[in-house]
Amino acid sequence: MTTIKNFVAVDWRSGPDRIYFFFKDTNTYSRFNLGDNRVEENHPAAVDDHWDDFDKHVKDLRFGFNTSGLNWKQVNEGDITWFFYYEGNTPMVCKYQQSSDKVVFKKPISQTEWGVLLPYFDRIVGVMWNENADSKHTFWILLNDGNYIIYSPWSEILRVYPLKNSAWQKLEQYKDRMITAVLNDHPLLKTYFYIFLTDNEYLRYDVQSGIQGPISVNEDSWPGLIQD
Repeated sequence: MTTIKNFVAVDWRSGPDRIYFFFKDTNTYSRFNLGDNRVEENHPAAVDDHWDDFDKHVKDLRFGFNTSGLNWKQVNEGDITWFFYYEGNTPMVCKYQQSSDKVVFKKPISQTEWGVLLPYFDRIVGVMWNENADSKHTFWILLNDGNYIIYSPWSEILRVYPLKNSAWQKLEQYKDRMITAVLNDHPLLKTYFYIFLTDNEYLRYDVQSGIQGPISVNEDSWPGLIQD
């Protein structure tokens, strides 16, 4: 069985909910359709000539996540994917409009509302939008150093907490194995935050039952994701 590594998973909410997996070593991506519970036919596909003009940056992608509806400036933006990547040595962010499948902008992260993440950029594994928080736009940001961040662009408050003695305390023992993390927010399913590990394993978090796993990534858990 092929071992998947050096990839980034990003959630998508426009139309049928899905998760995109970007494989940086091969410059390909797979679309996992949550409703069908499997990877789209003929995937992985080449990144080239997809993703508007963000395609040339996928090999330098670090992490990404979705925001939807009214933003922290009370502007209805619909479904947005935020791609965080390097251009040379500069940490960048691409704001991507899902409904039009177009890039809105690409800017140095320091010039955006995400500039507060700059000191942690290289340590970020993935981002969970916590819609149950007191402030709607609250993001839990998983780091690979035994800590996590809670950040709200609405309040502009950022705090760093240890994984130990937190809801994510079980993740501490896996911090050196984390590859990427992504939120599943399919409306008919539980909301899960998936943390993918080395050796074709993953962990699953939800508020009610906490962290489960490690679970093998295979044809039962993620049909079509691993290509032999």
